[in-house]
Amino acid sequence: MTDPEGLRAALLRGDVPPEDGLLLWAADAAFETVRPVMTAPRLAVAVSGGSDSLATLVLLSALHPLEAVTVDHGLRPEAAEEAAFVARFCAGRGIAHSTLRWDGRGARGNLMDAARRARFRLIGAWAQARGIGAVALGHTGDDQAETFLMRLAREAGLEGLSGMRESFESAGVLWFRPFLSQTRAELRDHLQRQGIGWIEDPSNANERFDRVKARKALAALAPLGITAGTLSTVVGHLAMAEQSVLCSLEHLVKAHVHVDAGDVVIDAHGFRDAFDPETGRRLLNAALLWVSGAEYPPRAAKVIDVLTTWRTRRDRTLHGCRILVTDDAIRITRELRAVAALRVGFGETWDGWRIEGPEQPGLTLAALGPEGLRQLGEGRRAVPRVSLLASPALWQGETLIAAPVAGWKNGYEARLMRPSFTVSLIRR
Repeated sequence: MTDPEGLRAALLRGDVPPEDGLLLWAADAAFETVRPVMTAPRLAVAVSGGSDSLATLVLLSALHPLEAVTVDHGLRPEAAEEAAFVARFCAGRGIAHSTLRWDGRGARGNLMDAARRARFRLIGAWAQARGIGAVALGHTGDDQAETFLMRLAREAGLEGLSGMRESFESAGVLWFRPFLSQTRAELRDHLQRQGIGWIEDPSNANERFDRVKARKALAALAPLGITAGTLSTVVGHLAMAEQSVLCSLEHLVKAHVHVDAGDVVIDAHGFRDAFDPETGRRLLNAALLWVSGAEYPPRAAKVIDVLTTWRTRRDRTLHGCRILVTDDAIRITRELRAVAALRVGFGETWDGWRIEGPEQPGLTLAALGPEGLRQLGEGRRAVPRVSLLASPALWQGETLIAAPVAGWKNGYEARLMRPSFTVSLIRR
């Protein structure tokens, strides 16, 4: 592995070719930006063996000690050999490498999306277990432009068209993209100057995938001057506008929103007075996602319906949540039906909650439900009945042992395992 201090000195002396120096500075600047907010000290790179992720590994490892991780998704027969290729490459450079496996053959629905979510979940758990606070991804300006075109085809608004973020939090880990301002060609040129080969994923030529179609569309648009570079510039302009909306949202949340017993509670008067359609939509989406733990927000038409009728429709169900409106508050809480069948063992996470305390045989976590409320009797805390029904409770068979959110702790505590609501606003 290259000596990081020696390389920095070479950069300062100008002993590194300018094109390589720019990439190294970009890599170092990206890591220095995320370093202050890392919750664990170590760094990793997610590497598939393709040119973008391999170049990200090469450039970052020249500057910082790190580990590499590859997910073998099992979707193609070549996947295992691609993971082995990355392992051999890392071994040759003295970089610790891990291969994680996911059997994607049983995935349903959007296979590419399922694979993406599986990668984040697997790598996130791996990183937390190894004390890794940040994982670098090899996305480039080309990916940014392709994503813009795909979202444009889906009629995305400002939030979608402002592109992939340089850093975000997910699965308990900070992720960052050092090369969103560089092109795929620049990264490949670097590898070629170093005499390093990479793997070409055959799916990159498969026109069944939207990203491949977007790539071909970019090539067709080039004569008009619409390139990955120009679209990345446009995305940058939109991202600045997006930051303005996020700033308004942050002020609204700080002034008029709090969390109570796992519910998001919005001051109705402040919401009405500060309301504008876009900020209101963002707030409602964020609250529904946070309370439900869902990956994606509900359909836009349903959210717009809530925003236009919340003053008159006082109770409704949406996205696995109940929305309760009084004269003073809009409360987004979990819907009992969404968690009624969910049961896990003691010590496991139940719908984002964990109950901690003395272990006993046969303990399970499940919703408090009507039977739990009956056993609990009077004296429960001042939380709406709807919220209590879907709150976590500890059971031993059919006997209620504890209901900490409802105020009956019996030696146990309930803890939310998801990031705070404020953090969730800017996580993706």
